[in-house]
Amino acid sequence: MPIVAQSAETTDWVSRYADDVIAESERRAAGKPVERVVVASGLSPSGPIHLGNLREVMTPHLVADEIRRRGHTVRHLISWDDYDRYRKVPAGVPGVDESWAEHIGKPLTSVPAPAGSAHPNWAEHFKAAMSDSLAELGVEYDGISQTEQYTSGVYREQILHAMRHRRDIDAILDQYRTKKDPAKGPGKKGGQKPVDEAELEAAEGSGAAGEDDGGGNTAGYFPYKPYCGECGKDLTTVTSYDDDTTELSYVCTSCGHTETVLLSEFNRGKLVWKVDWPMRWAYEGVIFEPSGVDHSSPGSSFVVGGQIVREIFDGAQPIGPMYAFVGISGMAKMSSSKGGVPTPADALRIMEAPLLRWLYARRRPNQSFKIAFDQEIQRLYDEWDKLGGKVADGSALPADTAAHARAVGTAARELPSTPRPLPYRTLASVADITAGAEDQTLRILGELDPAHPLASLDEVRPRLDKAEAWITTQVPADARTIVRAEPDTELLASLGDTDRESLRRLAEGLDSHWSLDGLTTLVYGVPKVMAGLAPDAKPTPELKVAQRTFFALLYRLLVGRDTGPRLPTLLLAVGAERVRKLLSA
Repeated sequence: MPIVAQSAETTDWVSRYADDVIAESERRAAGKPVERVVVASGLSPSGPIHLGNLREVMTPHLVADEIRRRGHTVRHLISWDDYDRYRKVPAGVPGVDESWAEHIGKPLTSVPAPAGSAHPNWAEHFKAAMSDSLAELGVEYDGISQTEQYTSGVYREQILHAMRHRRDIDAILDQYRTKKDPAKGPGKKGGQKPVDEAELEAAEGSGAAGEDDGGGNTAGYFPYKPYCGECGKDLTTVTSYDDDTTELSYVCTSCGHTETVLLSEFNRGKLVWKVDWPMRWAYEGVIFEPSGVDHSSPGSSFVVGGQIVREIFDGAQPIGPMYAFVGISGMAKMSSSKGGVPTPADALRIMEAPLLRWLYARRRPNQSFKIAFDQEIQRLYDEWDKLGGKVADGSALPADTAAHARAVGTAARELPSTPRPLPYRTLASVADITAGAEDQTLRILGELDPAHPLASLDEVRPRLDKAEAWITTQVPADARTIVRAEPDTELLASLGDTDRESLRRLAEGLDSHWSLDGLTTLVYGVPKVMAGLAPDAKPTPELKVAQRTFFALLYRLLVGRDTGPRLPTLLLAVGAERVRKLLSA
């Protein structure tokens, strides 16, 4: 199918990459029909797979989905790098203690799962959580276990080929070994790493469990590392290899075990990462695969891999945009409790899948952005709802319309949505006040708009459930709203005539203004009337001060603090009779 050309002004970043990928597929096909376009992601289930790593999946997913929308067949590979070595015991993982350190050096699929897990090993435990999140996000992919690939001998010919060409590989790698690495200092091997500690954590599980290139062996360079037949660890050193017989000998520096095997029959080992990745590009015919900043700098695996795939494996490097860091707003609280950056499952507990998809779709891969776990989530939802309104009335910009369409559905299906998407901040406020009591929640939400009462809470789900989860998991206990049980008689007795009259006017107007819009008019209008102005008068700087003072007084009388949920929502939640009781001596 030919490409439909579109102008840069009317396309978003996803469409532009889709154009490039289709064009590259047609170039590689050399005039033959393109049967299938291959895009790829790599994830290492070495611990919780973070929201930063999700960009490794969402970037090619969005491009693949656009290509599918144009009628092409696409294969989105996710390589689970579960044959990577277990490098360290991650902090804050339930059911894990320092005894797991004894497994460092083993394949991730040979490490026990955290205590209490239903999964057979470490890798499967963390793959499962990510797989569930990808299903909720509508990501269609073909998962490949690198443990299965290596241990079944799928890559045998590629391994033997790499070993025959080990001196050529070594020469390529040697061109990069003196590159300066800002994170490690001058003259050290390896690629540039993110220097920010949070970015280092987010880089975990990005598909490169290490930047090992196989160098440093006194017996010569070998791009292959066996796992020890005795202790199961990769703390091995190849001592000899014969190209003709494929006889390989190694010694384990951990347990001292030595072994001689025929590599043409041996399946307990893998290529080092900087050779493994380009080998897979050629083997799978990958056209598009992004990489994080740690893989895109001089001397890093993506850069070196481009030369290795061309010169050693007779393949081509994928189109590979670098993706920037994904930050977390409110991460400090999450880090202290979990020991790391939040996961997609954490985000999906507090936000609907379309919103999370939109955060990745609306920014180019090289643009960093933040995902909110704090109060900022309410602003994000306001922005999302405003965009939905613009898309509905046709006033949204083309790129914004495209990002919205990519968020709410895929080429295969529409994602579940909330039938009646009330403002997230309103739902959160109600959930805060009612502590999840469904009868109270339905009463309050039903009174927001008396002309269109809510018949069932199902109309506001799943958004209501996400807002409740945000209140219960992300808002500290001392910031939760607790309505006073009895009037603050001391405060009420200390009020002057002006404040007493303001409260009287508010109490008298409750019944006639009992809706969200009506109460909004009332609470903003009382200070206007007290200042001798009309209820619809435009606020002056002096009037704004008076309004803030009045609001603070209401909060102190209702919840014992100077701030709280939006007052109209709070008044609806408390109920007219109880409000009058708390506002009068």
